[in-house]
Amino acid sequence: MAAFIPFKLSLLLSLLSNIGFLPETSKNDVGIFPPTCNRIECPSFDLIEVGNGYEIRRYNSTIWVTTSPIQDISLVEATRTGFLQLFDYIQGKNKYKQQIEMTAPVITEVLPSDGPFCESSFRISFYLPKVNQANPPPAEGLHIQKWKSTYLAVRQFSGFVTDYNVGVEAAALEASLADTVWSAAIKKSQKDETTSVYLVAQYNSPFEFSGRVNEIWMLVDLEDELLPV
Repeated sequence: MAAFIPFKLSLLLSLLSNIGFLPETSKNDVGIFPPTCNRIECPSFDLIEVGNGYEIRRYNSTIWVTTSPIQDISLVEATRTGFLQLFDYIQGKNKYKQQIEMTAPVITEVLPSDGPFCESSFRISFYLPKVNQANPPPAEGLHIQKWKSTYLAVRQFSGFVTDYNVGVEAAALEASLADTVWSAAIKKSQKDETTSVYLVAQYNSPFEFSGRVNEIWMLVDLEDELLPV
């Protein structure tokens, strides 16, 4: 457990710092394995397709701990607020008083807002390590969320996540999927007003200025038998 404390603290500082003013690079790519996942546990997935600027992945059934919706105009601020709750949770502020190892990524789910000048709604989630998934510790104000087998369209980008670049990257992912078989399945997943528009996955600590990997995720409403051949 002690070996993970510096990383936990550095990730906490990342979300507490004003990352909108930190330097970032402009490289966009797919197929980059996040270096963080060599050090801490990440959820496993099957790669279904690599396209021009996107990947299609199938994540296996997983358990996440998720905050209640957080209202804010800033994804960065909402992520900071939610991560503080999740950090307390893994430090033992749960019903079992159990300390939990850090994992990656921490994801921010962006939910639809009522208009262009309204606050958005965000949910922040932490992937539970496999050792805790059979009996996830409950906690006040947090929710245990079970993902079934889930398909995602994914775009990777480097640098630090800001309120500006997440919108740019999400639009770029949507554009790259526009003429593909996946586009209709993504739109189908977004028909429900409570369904996320997209998710932002963050893998790195703030002190890593190279090899940074972030991702935009969009849910794909697809059954196995409908996969393209």
